[in-house]
Amino acid sequence: MFVAGDIGGTKTVVALFEESGGSLALVRDDTFKSKEHKSLEEILGKFLKGEKLKAGCFGVAGAVIEGKAQTTNLPWSLDEKVLAQAIGAPRAKLLNDLEAAAYGMLHLKPDELVSLNPHAGAPRKGNVAVIAAGTGLGEAMLYFDGQNHQPLASEGGHCDFAPRNDIEIELLRYLRDKFKGHVSYERVLSGPGYMNVYEFLRDKGYHPETPTLREKLKTSEVPSATITQLGLTGEDALCVATNDLFSAIYGAESGNLALKCVAVGGIYVGGGIAPKMLKALQKGSFLEGFLDKGRFANLMKSLPVFVSLNPRAPLIGAAHYALRLV
Repeated sequence: MFVAGDIGGTKTVVALFEESGGSLALVRDDTFKSKEHKSLEEILGKFLKGEKLKAGCFGVAGAVIEGKAQTTNLPWSLDEKVLAQAIGAPRAKLLNDLEAAAYGMLHLKPDELVSLNPHAGAPRKGNVAVIAAGTGLGEAMLYFDGQNHQPLASEGGHCDFAPRNDIEIELLRYLRDKFKGHVSYERVLSGPGYMNVYEFLRDKGYHPETPTLREKLKTSEVPSATITQLGLTGEDALCVATNDLFSAIYGAESGNLALKCVAVGGIYVGGGIAPKMLKALQKGSFLEGFLDKGRFANLMKSLPVFVSLNPRAPLIGAAHYALRLV
């Protein structure tokens, strides 16, 4: 058996898998509120029931350096050696959460993926890119060594936002003023970034914030979700414009990542935002931004782009990586 985990600031999901014919079958899983526990070891102590484990692998939101990680939104220090002792296995592995998600994309079922690029054929043997906008912006790559895909972590979401046209240049100036300097892609492509796009379009007068919309946002528990939905239904012009601009920039940065690793194996869009605004991503501005690469436009047309509908891709990736440890 193998144990896998997806560790986040809000919740930690752990699961037990059993090897069967070279693949993994889920035995059981559980979800814990991260902040109610002092450590991952404490959670594993509650979850495991004395099973004999071959290995464990855990995706964590944060940088993993020399087998150790300090979680970004939790006061937890993680160490592969300590975790191996805690689960009673020869080996435990820590992966950045986007590394785990990237590896998980290779094991999703066809009905858990939606294609965004009708020009592309099937994925080819080669590198894979994964981008995921959620609370922040995660990026990762899978390097293909000729036989296997090897996950590579990245902090590409914090790279400089690169506007492509006049409205995006104005957005950059707006955000530079707001944040007093550097503007990363995460300032645009994330939950908070989505609201930055909305406020930019509102404040710069591209579309008015109607009294009806203002009242809805005041009473909404999640204003970004309200804006997204009103944009999807076409009920409000400002909301439609927010979805369109966000989607275009999401497509452009997905294309940037694909170029950086020549992702002929496909580009996978994960995270919590994409499935919720799938219709907006399918509308056209995402693909337009993705293909807008000048002399490399033809290459971009050949690259498959998929939205992942399975939020458990990081857990699935961690489990399959654990299988490789033995």
